[in-house]
Amino acid sequence: MSQERSTVLEARGIDRAFGGNQVLFGVDMALHPGEVHALLGENGAGKSTLVKILAGYLPPSGGEVRVDGEPRRFRGSGEAEAEGIVMIHQELALAEQLTVEENIFLGRELRRGPFLDRRAMRERCREALAELETRVDPRTRVKELSTSDQQMVEIAKAVTRDVRVLIMDEPTASLTEHEVEVLFALVDRLRQRGVAILYISHKLREIERIADRVTVLRDGHLIDSGPMAGRSKEELARLMVGREITEMYPERTPATDDAPLVMEAYDIVVPGAVRRASFTLRRGEVLGFGGVVGAGRTALIESLLGLRPRTGGEVRRNGRPVRLRHLRDAVRERIAYLTEDRKGKGLVLNMGLRPNFTLLNLRAYCRPLIDRRREEQAFQEAVERFDIRLRTSVRSAGELSGGNQQKLLLAKVMSIDPEIVIINEPTRGIDVGTKQEIYRFIRELTDAGRSVILISSEMPELIGLAHRVAVMCAGELTGILEGEQINEQEIMQYASGIKGGEADERRRA
Repeated sequence: MSQERSTVLEARGIDRAFGGNQVLFGVDMALHPGEVHALLGENGAGKSTLVKILAGYLPPSGGEVRVDGEPRRFRGSGEAEAEGIVMIHQELALAEQLTVEENIFLGRELRRGPFLDRRAMRERCREALAELETRVDPRTRVKELSTSDQQMVEIAKAVTRDVRVLIMDEPTASLTEHEVEVLFALVDRLRQRGVAILYISHKLREIERIADRVTVLRDGHLIDSGPMAGRSKEELARLMVGREITEMYPERTPATDDAPLVMEAYDIVVPGAVRRASFTLRRGEVLGFGGVVGAGRTALIESLLGLRPRTGGEVRRNGRPVRLRHLRDAVRERIAYLTEDRKGKGLVLNMGLRPNFTLLNLRAYCRPLIDRRREEQAFQEAVERFDIRLRTSVRSAGELSGGNQQKLLLAKVMSIDPEIVIINEPTRGIDVGTKQEIYRFIRELTDAGRSVILISSEMPELIGLAHRVAVMCAGELTGILEGEQINEQEIMQYASGIKGGEADERRRA
């Protein structure tokens, strides 16, 4: 950590209200050159609002922002960027139709006389991507990239600026383990260059590893701020939620081998993604799917639901063959799917909360016109059941915090009364308190005799929740683990191809 104690960016007594709803109450925070300052809090604690004020996207209702000790009132993010304050948003802010290099230099294109200097931009782009060990062609259109590659492009876009303060909001949410390590190495280099980094993450292991200082918000109030040294993950979790987090994962109800099969998949082939994968799912079971990002887990499951084309294999539901060509076919079979991309595919962000909730099961409220009173009653019951916390100013799904968006999406898919619930990355970008609520809900599902397929990149989730774990590597289902086999070492060996599938066949040969 740098010995330089000057303050480059500071929040002093920041208040912020939306209409009559106040979300920040006199918050103070100071960022120093060469430090990683972690900002923690549950979803809805006010973290995103605070950093948007610091980065010029929102004005404060009270208090002031200081740069190098001088008060500043930014009229937009452009003025903040001119001061070297750059923000990497949790939601990717890329133009999908443009190329990587066009995105990285969008609005600040390099010129040679009156013409764009494409050669210089391409070279700078290659250098930035090489520093992130990302093998992406600068001429590739962003829409053709994976989510993790898009995230790395977003990071490259930020670090090519003359940055003095870098604000990173959940930067590792969609990254592979290797990409996370590359990002942390970049953070170390930026810290050595004297860049102040404000880092937001719900992954407390990350905070424990890279943070020099930490600030905790709860319900818009500053709860604690100080050095990270000597603090445990458990203490940080307690500060965030205001209570002890003792048992994160509820005790599992034992699965039984004689429980009926509710789904069977045999020799599933998805072109370019999955090779002859087979698995079964029993009533009352949580079947986890592990593996690195890009291993084929999502492609496999979405091909069963008609969301992706497959060229081979058979799916059985309660012992009978079924062909699900569209998500509505899955709904008829009482299969619900909670997508990993809640903002892009799960919710309509500019639509109201009640229409989002009833969209999947709208026919249930038509007689023949929509029964608004019945629809509203069902929505209010869902709000109470799933503890969706609504501010009076919230009018659309996009205005909810990440945790409440996830709860709304869960309520939406449960509205069809499914027997099988498929949950893809259930706690991505979710705070520790909401995680515990979702884990408890998964336990309630299996207690009620429903079955759950859980796709997760969080190994503790698989170990803590799943009765069996199917592990994939490079499109191949390399093994299905159970009992004492479900541990980090075994999962990683199957996820890396050291064990299982073709690796075992080669050893036998």
